[in-house]
Amino acid sequence: MTPILLPHHKLKAFGVAMQLLEAVREARIRDSHLRDQAMRAAKSAALNSAEGAGRVSRADKARVFAIARAEAVEAAAAVEIAVAAGDAPAEALGAVLRHADRFVAMMTGLIR
Repeated sequence: MTPILLPHHKLKAFGVAMQLLEAVREARIRDSHLRDQAMRAAKSAALNSAEGAGRVSRADKARVFAIARAEAVEAAAAVEIAVAAGDAPAEALGAVLRHADRFVAMMTGLIR
């Protein structure tokens, strides 16, 4: 039996968004409101990249990918703020920033 591949499974950026989500979760932000914000933004980046992959028109894809890009930036900023506030370990930030940077670059390419 061949595996089912939906449009987002073929999009490398979706895999990077999932890595970002994992890195945000692994940051173990202690402030519950900031943790919730970071996790919601990371989830939204992944969901919007999947939605964009499923869209048909170029303009529709670009609009949703732009949202995904902004959500990834928000997730990374939330972890940065958590580290600065002493609510997350500093060593968690590197992985988050690497995945966010890669995802943002991929989304930027897909938006154009």
